[in-house]
Amino acid sequence: MKISIGNDHAGTDYKLAIVGLLKSKGIEVINYGTDGTDSVDYPDFTHPVATDVEEGRVDYGIVICGSGNGATMTINKHQKVRGALCWTKEITQLAREHNDANILSLPARFIALPQALDMVETFLNTEFAGGRHERRIEKIPCS
Repeated sequence: MKISIGNDHAGTDYKLAIVGLLKSKGIEVINYGTDGTDSVDYPDFTHPVATDVEEGRVDYGIVICGSGNGATMTINKHQKVRGALCWTKEITQLAREHNDANILSLPARFIALPQALDMVETFLNTEFAGGRHERRIEKIPCS
């Protein structure tokens, strides 16, 4: 499995922990995020993640910013991207099961780091349910 990850300054600590988790599972990681805490612009770090997903270079993406909103708005401008802003494990599971989300967006300032790691695990371990949900996904013009 291969995952792209991108973050702004608010998500650096989360990104570093998530990259460690992914690598411990043998997952290849492409890191577009900043490793610092100086203010940066999230689109500079999230567009490349969305492009990797859009062009099929990776299986999934993860983006992290303060609220998760800016990153999610940015990634969802890309074709073939279904980015989901998630703030609980349950929402993460539904994003994969019902929406076939291919990029997880995390709001670093509103969730705890252990919660974020649990959400990443859930995202990676949850399959798309298909069925009636497939019909709905097909109605999203960019899918």
